[in-house]
Amino acid sequence: MHQVDFILAHIPRLNALVIGDICLDRWCTYDPALAEPSRETGIPRTAIVSGVNTPGAGGTVANNLVSLGAGGVSVLGVIGDDGHGWELRRALTAGWIASDRVVISPRIQTFTYTKLLRAADAEEDLPRIDFINTRPLPEPDEQALLAQLPDAVAAHDVILVSDQAETAAGGVVTSAVREALCQLARHYPDKVFWVDSRRRPELYRNCIVKPNEDEAHAALARLGRGDGYAGLREVTASPFLPVTHGSRGVLLIEAGGGETWVPAVPVDHPVDICGAGDSFSAGAALAYCLTEDPVAAARFGNAVASVTIQQKGTGSASPAQVRAAAAAALLP
Repeated sequence: MHQVDFILAHIPRLNALVIGDICLDRWCTYDPALAEPSRETGIPRTAIVSGVNTPGAGGTVANNLVSLGAGGVSVLGVIGDDGHGWELRRALTAGWIASDRVVISPRIQTFTYTKLLRAADAEEDLPRIDFINTRPLPEPDEQALLAQLPDAVAAHDVILVSDQAETAAGGVVTSAVREALCQLARHYPDKVFWVDSRRRPELYRNCIVKPNEDEAHAALARLGRGDGYAGLREVTASPFLPVTHGSRGVLLIEAGGGETWVPAVPVDHPVDICGAGDSFSAGAALAYCLTEDPVAAARFGNAVASVTIQQKGTGSASPAQVRAAAAAALLP
C-alpha cells in the first residue's frame, strides 16, 4: 500500500480538536451597478445581492479535517452571543463540526471576516470588513474555556491550535490558555499538538509549531537570536519545526539539527492561496499522527494544499482529490 493510501485509509480512526480563534467568514457578493447614493448622506452604498457563510480561521482547519475524513472533528473557542455567532454555529453544524464545547459569551463579538466580491467576476476588490476584539478575553470566558480544555484534549488524538488573532489582545489563545496547552502537550506525549500562530509561535513549548517563512523570521527577531530556524526549534522544544515556504514547499528542522526540504506539489495556475496553510496543517497533523514521520506528514500536507489552492476561497480536499494529486506528483 502506498503511504498516501495508508494515511487516507486510517484517517477515519482519528478524532481531531481545533482550539483557538474560530471565526465566521462572510462571502458577500455586491453589484456595483446598484451603488446608488444614500438619501441621507449622499454616500454610495455597497449593494450586497447574495452571501454565503462558512467557518473561518480555526473553522477552516476544522472544515479541512472533515473533508479529509477524520472520524470526529470538534472546535473549542469563544464566540459572541450575537448574530454572527449564531451564523457561525449554524455553519459549523452544517459542516459536521461539533461546536458543543464552544463558549458563548455576551462580553465579546464574534470574530468575523466579511469579504466583498464583485458580482461580475467574483473578484475581492474592496477592503474587507472585519469584526475583531481588541481587549483581553474576559476572565469568565477564559476560565470557562480552561475548564473545558483537559477533557477536550483527552478525548481527541490530534489537537490543532489556531492562534490567528493579529492584535496584541483579544484572541482566544491567551497566555493562560497557551500555558495550559503546553502542559497538556507534556502530559500527553503520544498525542499530536500542532500549532499555527501568526504573531506568537516562539511562545509555545513541546508542540509542533508551524510558522511560515515570514512568521519564523519575525519570531527570531523578537527572540534576538541569530541561529536561524534551528534556534526557533530549540526555544519551542518542538519535536520538529515545519517552516512553510509557499510554492517552494516546506523546510523541516529536526531536533538533531538536520534539515530536510520537502518540495510543494506543483500547481501551474493556482486560483486562490487563501487558506493554504490551514489545509496543509490539517493534512500534515493527521498524517504525522498516523506515521510519526515528519517527511511523510509534510508530503501529505503539501498534497492537500495543492488541491485547495485550485479553488476559490478557503477550499478543502477530499480523499479522492488528495489521492489524485499525490499520484500526479508521483508521491510514495
